[in-house]
Amino acid sequence: MSIPAPDYPRIKRVRSFDELMGTPFAGCVNALCWQRELAGDFGEVIERLGASEGDATLDAERLLALSVSTAGKIAVDRLVEDLRLLQAHDLDPVLDCLHGYARDEGPGPVSTDVFSFHVDSATVETDTYLCTYFGPSSEGLRNDEAKRRVDVPGTRAELLRLFGGEDNDVFREYLNENCYDLHYAPVASARPFSFGVGNLWRIAVQYPGSPVPPCIHRAPATRPGQLRLLLIS
Repeated sequence: MSIPAPDYPRIKRVRSFDELMGTPFAGCVNALCWQRELAGDFGEVIERLGASEGDATLDAERLLALSVSTAGKIAVDRLVEDLRLLQAHDLDPVLDCLHGYARDEGPGPVSTDVFSFHVDSATVETDTYLCTYFGPSSEGLRNDEAKRRVDVPGTRAELLRLFGGEDNDVFREYLNENCYDLHYAPVASARPFSFGVGNLWRIAVQYPGSPVPPCIHRAPATRPGQLRLLLIS
């Protein structure tokens, strides 16, 4: 069970989009939250999409073509504006209406699907942007309440067995190639927190030379038929 985002030194709350974009990650801060209470009926937007028929990726043209009420129009305008704001900064946001994600059904002790706590990684400097408009929101985990799964002795021993070699640079490359080293286990006392609905987050990514640790997060568990309206960039 997750709780609202805590007062935690790694999370900085901002008051505008410009502050969200312009605040550097420094010191211990690895997550910025533009906390918002959004007006509008985002559930109606999903209903008008006929999203029960399958996942849908939305753009401004498709959103503006929907026949919606006044409350639905307010929601549509917010979605279109968020897409525009991010695109104006040379980002490539994706807005999806989702039924869920595929589960990792591969062998091995480390699940690498998005339901596992993980960090995003890149080869160049970048950040991740997230906003849930409808449905269960993304969840975060404090860095001091997490341990890399590959550093858990029993898990590492099982990965070594599957690898069939020694714990050396080749093994560490194997962990990296399979994204095992991006996934984290909560410690026993951990309290995952909710990113909240309507809040636009910018979170730190793991890349060479990053000044801060990456932000640990995951997709929430959903019930069958439960939809999410999610922006990610």
